[in-house]
Formats: sequence, structure tokens, C-alpha cells
Amino acid sequence: MATTARLTLDPSFRIGRVEPRLFGSFVEHMGRSVYTGVFEPGHPLADADGFRTDVLELTRELGVTLVRYPGGNFVSNYRWEDGVGPVEERPERLDFAWRSREDNSFGLNEFMAWAAKAGVEPMMALNLGTRGVAEALELVEYANYPGGTRLSELRRSHGVDKPHDVRLWCLGNELDGPWQMGHKTAAEYGRLAAETARALKRFDPGLSLVACGSSNSGIATFGSWEAEVLEATYGMVDYISLHAYYDPSDGDVDSFLASGADMEHMIKSIAATADHVGAKLRDRRKIMLSFDEWNVWYQSRFGGESSLEWSRHPRLIEDAYDVTDAVVVGSLLITLLRNADRVGVACQAQLANVIAPIMTEPGGPAWRQTIFHPFALTARHARGRVLRVEPDSPTITTGRYGDVPALWATATHDEATGEITLFAVNRDRHGPCEVEITLPGGMRVAEHLELADDDPTARNSAGQPDRVVPRAGAGTSLDGGRGTLRLPPVSWSIVRFAPLVPQE
Repeated sequence: MATTARLTLDPSFRIGRVEPRLFGSFVEHMGRSVYTGVFEPGHPLADADGFRTDVLELTRELGVTLVRYPGGNFVSNYRWEDGVGPVEERPERLDFAWRSREDNSFGLNEFMAWAAKAGVEPMMALNLGTRGVAEALELVEYANYPGGTRLSELRRSHGVDKPHDVRLWCLGNELDGPWQMGHKTAAEYGRLAAETARALKRFDPGLSLVACGSSNSGIATFGSWEAEVLEATYGMVDYISLHAYYDPSDGDVDSFLASGADMEHMIKSIAATADHVGAKLRDRRKIMLSFDEWNVWYQSRFGGESSLEWSRHPRLIEDAYDVTDAVVVGSLLITLLRNADRVGVACQAQLANVIAPIMTEPGGPAWRQTIFHPFALTARHARGRVLRVEPDSPTITTGRYGDVPALWATATHDEATGEITLFAVNRDRHGPCEVEITLPGGMRVAEHLELADDDPTARNSAGQPDRVVPRAGAGTSLDGGRGTLRLPPVSWSIVRFAPLVPQE
């Protein structure tokens, strides 16, 4: 049975500007994310540097603007020095995070060369698990100082004459988690993060720094961790991180489709915590949020790190995503945009093979998973300013999050073109949603695409790479300043409204 919802799109009601860094991704030395993912010397489509050009092309199509590297859990026991210099001289090490053998044939300089070809900004993570301030400063000197010092000249001897000039740095990763190499209490981590941040700002006050927030909202220290860490670091960091993965494995589809409600609660909770600390310290500076790990992950199917055998580049958590997963990913992107006044960085984890929008086969093809499409279309069309959109919608009762709106939506306004773009999800599994839209006059429907399928479990694969693709939406009409939009059950849609007379 169809339901009815209403919303208004008004360029006067703004939340914040769309930050390019919201469309980040993540490449970790984990499974096949690097090896046979972005990097596979000898592949028929590999370039002279060993980078898979098919993956590079898909990365550009995906619209990724930023990539976080090299972890993730991997970074907390990583020696960056192992991944620079002549490849034949690099040591093989054990990666204790994912019980892998790491040959270090891909390291900092390879990543930076790949990032330049992909056209993405690098976001580097520092090892504050088993290492500390001195090693962080050494890496920043190697990466960012022009020349004339031991480490900058070492970089130049490795064939990289100009500094990488990395501007965004993570002060460790998930150090609240007992699974992390070098796990710390909030007091221990806060002190180390503050000392590291102080030293890095001494090197270059213009660096942007991300302090570790909670690894997930279910951990016992969620909220209190952020408060204690920010009290130690408030004047020296620019962001606090958030991580969240949503698992559809328990069969509660309604709660899974409502995952954006949990993400929004996390964002508002940590923003409030940061503001409380700022008020307590009488510091008017606003700490932004870096949601630098998020995605759908069938986590309950993963036996944990201790279940893994020592191996090199194993097939690890290579989840195959269906239509419902893609709709949830679309709803999470909507949530990030709805909170653009506080979320300045976001990274979908990960880019290739490991819970990823891009899949590859060694020596074989690369293809787009279902979750590729909402990300690519949002990254392409979310421009200008995010509008405050508060739909009047029926609700759905969920087991985990209570009553949530069936319609989840946001919109952006591109001042340069006058275009308004609506992003919408119908969470209802039982029927379509008829959306009544009010917007300024003098507009037309330029495009309506939707991701939906009669089979919500449909997936893409190497054999059927285009089984699920966006299709033209049906039932969109606009007359003056009023329109209607029909959203199928369990669907993600994008509708572009353009001025009848193009802006000059």
C-alpha cells in the first residue's frame, strides 16, 4: 500500500556547505585492498607503476576526493620506513592486526603516486599504538619537508624530489579498542595525542589533525572517551573521528534500513560532547567531526582476527552487496550531508575488495558493486550548500531504533547553476511512497534516477557486473512550484531540478 509524505525545498534554509572531503574512501593494508586491488604489477591493465588502470578509472568514476591510508588497525603496528626505498631491500613483516605477511612492496611513495593518478587528497594515519611522537615527526619530515635534512634527503634519494605536502593526519586509529595494537585508556591516549599534535603543529601550524574518537557507539566508553580525549587535545586538533558499520545479518531488515538514524544520533551525540568540552574550557573554537570509517559490513559473519591463518593478501571480508545494502549506503550518505555543518571529513571503508564498492579478480576484471552507484551519483551531484529538509513522513517501527521516518531525505543547492538536487530513500518494504514536493517556481525536472529492484537481494558480480544499475525513475511531475515523486519500496533516488532559464 502506498504512503504519502511531504517536503519543501527552499534555498534560503541552509545547513552548511558541501565539503569535498565528505566523499572520501579508505585503502588499508588488509586482505586484497592494496595487493590485487589498487596495485597488481603484471596485471594486463597495470601501468608502469603496477597500478590497475581499471581500478583507477572506477575510482575517478566513483567520485572519491580523499583516501585514508594505511589503516585502520594495520597502522597501529606499522613501521612506515619498511615501505620506502628500493623494493628489493624492503623487509617482510608480520601484520598482527590481520595476521598477514606484509612484503611492503607498496608503501608511502607508491600510495602518493597512486593518489596523484586517482586525483585524490591523501589522509595519512600515524602509528600511535606501538610508536609515538618521535616516529610521527620523522614521517612528517620525510613526507613534507622540502630538502636539506636527513629524512627529506632520504625521500629525494628514493626518487621523490618534491615533498608530498600531506595536509590531513590521523593521530592513530581506534585506540579505545582492546583489539588494537597499543590499546590505551582515554587518559593515556589523550596525553599522547596532545603531545603529538603539539609537535606536529610546531612543524607546520597549517596541518589538520584528527584525534581518535570511539571505534563504535556500542563500546562502553562511547562519549566519555571523546570527552576525556578532547579535554587533553582541544586546542590542538581540528577533528574528532567517528566509526560505524551496519550489519544486516540478523534478519531485522527494518532496523537495517534505518541505520541512518543511528548514524545521525552518533553525530549529534559527539558534536554535543565536543561543544560541552569547548564550553567547559571556554574555547569558542568548534571541533569538526571526521566520520572516517563507515559502511555496511556483514560483521557477524567474520570470525575475528584470531580465526585467521597467517597468509599473504588473503581474501578477507569481501562482502557481496545487494540492493538493500545499496539503499542503506545511500541513506548514510544522506545522513552525512544532513549534518554537513559538523561533519567535515568522511571515508567509506574500503575502496577495493574489502567491504568495498569496487571488486576485482587477480589477473581478471574489476566491477562495480551495488553500493558503488549511490556514492558515485551523490559525489557527482551534491554541490553548493546543503538545504534543511524536514519531511512530513509516515513512520516505521524498528526493533533497534524505535519509530523512524519512512522517507529519509536531503537536498543541495548549487548557487552557480541554480540547480536543486534531492536525495531520497524510501525505507518502507511494503509499498511505494508518494512524495509531495514544494520548491521555488521556474524549475523543471532535469533528471530522476533510482536504485531499486523487484528482488532486493539482487547483486552484481564478475559474470553480471551490471545486474543492478540506476534506472530512470517513473512518476515524477512538476507544475509551477509543486511536484510529486513516486519512490518504489526499498529504494534510493536522486532528482535534479534545474531552472527553466539557465543562470548566467
